[in-house]
Amino acid sequence: MKNKLTRIGKRAAVTILTLIVVAGVGGSVAATLERTGDYPDWRRAWDDSNYSAGFSPVPADHAEAVVQAFAARTWGAKKVVAVHTWIAVKPAHASAYTVHEVIGWRKRRGLPVVVANERIPDRPWYGNQPTLLVDIRGEEATALIPLIEKAAVSYPWAADYTAWPGPNSNTFIAWIGREVPGLGLDLPSTAIGKDYVPLGSAFSSPSSGTGIQASLIGLAGVSIGKEQGLELNLLGLNVEIDLLDLAIELPGIGRIGRAEVDTANP
Repeated sequence: MKNKLTRIGKRAAVTILTLIVVAGVGGSVAATLERTGDYPDWRRAWDDSNYSAGFSPVPADHAEAVVQAFAARTWGAKKVVAVHTWIAVKPAHASAYTVHEVIGWRKRRGLPVVVANERIPDRPWYGNQPTLLVDIRGEEATALIPLIEKAAVSYPWAADYTAWPGPNSNTFIAWIGREVPGLGLDLPSTAIGKDYVPLGSAFSSPSSGTGIQASLIGLAGVSIGKEQGLELNLLGLNVEIDLLDLAIELPGIGRIGRAEVDTANP
């Protein structure tokens, strides 16, 4: 029995490593295409500008403050392995949501990559449906909103963007998560760039703002904490074992097991 379990463990390890390598190569190719100018029409990102996935309450019908974070598969070859993430806030009695995110194409025009726009927060990204990562409302959201806004304006790479290994849109949301631990933000394994940190900050906290992370500019590392469990990173691709939520996350595939947010009743 012991030998059989050992063989199963070895096969599982080989399978996971193979997934990481394949996804890593795919991510590298996708990032190279982006750096060489193979960009989509950025206006397609908001083709469904009036569409809501049903996660975000309509401001006119919901006076309470709301904080929500989302992820959606990105465009082109990158969508096989990567998502784009963003965070939306609505203060109490506000008439609209403000969405904070990083838009990479702005760097080519010499513009800051960090943007804050009023828009429907849960609409698709390049036609890809969003997944709800965080949903906080009421007084708790009211207390978090100024902290989120402060973190957004203090993001240290507001003039920089590199698809892989970062800093990118996921690096930005991970930064907010570290600065505002009250969010309890656990970014998915497909959020490539979330583990990016400069060489001088190899030891920090993961995107949840709790626990500990060791990362070599987002290319290799390990993190452990309550929100994300045990997470291993190789070439920017992550494997997560979340024992508390009885779930695992794999490169390119994402989460398998219990969802962290009740998306059926956000």
